[in-house]
Amino acid sequence: MTRLRIAEIFGPTIQGEGALIGEPTVFVRTGGCDYRCSWCDSMHAVDPAFRHDWAAMSTETVWERVRKLSGGRPLTVSLSGGNPAIQEFGPLIARGKAEGYRFACETQGSVAKPWFGDLDTLVLSPKPPSSGETVDWDTFAACIVAARNGPKVVMKIVIFDEVDYNWARAVTDRYPALPLYLQPGNPEVDPDLPVDPQNLSDRLLWLVEKVTADGWFAPRVLPQLHVLLWGNKRGV
Repeated sequence: MTRLRIAEIFGPTIQGEGALIGEPTVFVRTGGCDYRCSWCDSMHAVDPAFRHDWAAMSTETVWERVRKLSGGRPLTVSLSGGNPAIQEFGPLIARGKAEGYRFACETQGSVAKPWFGDLDTLVLSPKPPSSGETVDWDTFAACIVAARNGPKVVMKIVIFDEVDYNWARAVTDRYPALPLYLQPGNPEVDPDLPVDPQNLSDRLLWLVEKVTADGWFAPRVLPQLHVLLWGNKRGV
């Protein structure tokens, strides 16, 4: 029996970023990741130091939790992490779609899985230079192939500085057909400390002014709505 490493399951709440921003969602956050981004805001789902807090759950147990949280009313289930692509979510997706639920997954594009093709939305979020990680573009391309023209595939990039911005423009030239979402990075990721709304607003304004001044009309620029509402609190 497949066991899933789960850091937390929570909701329903709203999706706070990207293509599905504002959409009612239950989140299934996995434990474990093949990246160590310098500004990661979910270290409790990434760092093996937290592995004792992760639950090994069967597909059916995860699904029972999702159904209970949603009251059995179909909505979007977001697979996040960590990196959900390092686990086997095919059976969970099949279980949920049989009951009318929709599935979205966000991943950095470092691991391609056949179950990508069963999603409704696949968000590929390659990590910019500020993350300290390097994108394997061959594997990224394999993720798009794995989607098999099934889900809507979009790209989301976090921008912290001018270097990230210029990198994102080059990535767009590489994948011009993918709808693109940009969001300013949040440097305040400690869940026990408050965020500075003015700092987030200033970063968003800087990014908006950059794309408009450059006449770069391909991306949609969005905030991290959940951070504005709840800061770095977990489970919302």
